[in-house]
Amino acid sequence: MSDKQEQWLEDLIRLSAEDKEKKTEKQMKILEAAVEIFSEKGYAATSTSEIAQKAGVAEGTIFRHYKTKKDLLLSIAGPIVSKLLFPFVIRDFVKMIDLPYERADDFFRAIAKDRFKFARENTKIIKIIIHELPFQPELMEQVKVLSTEYVVKRIKKIIIHFQEEGQIIEAPPWRVMRTGASVLMGMILTHLFILPDFPIDEDEEIERTIDILMYGIAGRKE
Repeated sequence: MSDKQEQWLEDLIRLSAEDKEKKTEKQMKILEAAVEIFSEKGYAATSTSEIAQKAGVAEGTIFRHYKTKKDLLLSIAGPIVSKLLFPFVIRDFVKMIDLPYERADDFFRAIAKDRFKFARENTKIIKIIIHELPFQPELMEQVKVLSTEYVVKRIKKIIIHFQEEGQIIEAPPWRVMRTGASVLMGMILTHLFILPDFPIDEDEEIERTIDILMYGIAGRKE
């Protein structure tokens, strides 16, 4: 495996080693090839023959391991969501959320830096999940359950705390969460997926984005 290979595949290989049925070398080549092409072209536009060619295997080999192309997609995205999203993404994210923050802007800044780093290190699998979540109800349901149970409840509690401290306006916590998520995710998606070649100073971009989130486009009131 290349040193540049994304972390998700290393985790998937390790999880496979823990499974009762360990994945073969050919299966891992198929998974890696599928991720490359799914992330570039999308699931619908990708053929199993393209995956087979890139993986260096016969197309029939894919169907010996995966009954359909959708099974292949779910074998990639399913473990990422159900096994990786919580233990390796949400778990660390929850630890970061649960740290004590004296100021609301420090809390949002920590989230921005953490998610920027994660997205940068896992661009291919994130592209697949973004492409396929609206069309794969199994994945969507897993994401909803994990996010609601482990992330949303914690962030709601933090928002209420900062509202009581007078650092965030009085508003339904879900509205504050929606606004914060929209602003921070918009920043990350723009710079890593929409305009990846646009030069930025990442730290400065995070600071300016947090400033807009906290004070709006009208700026700070003196």
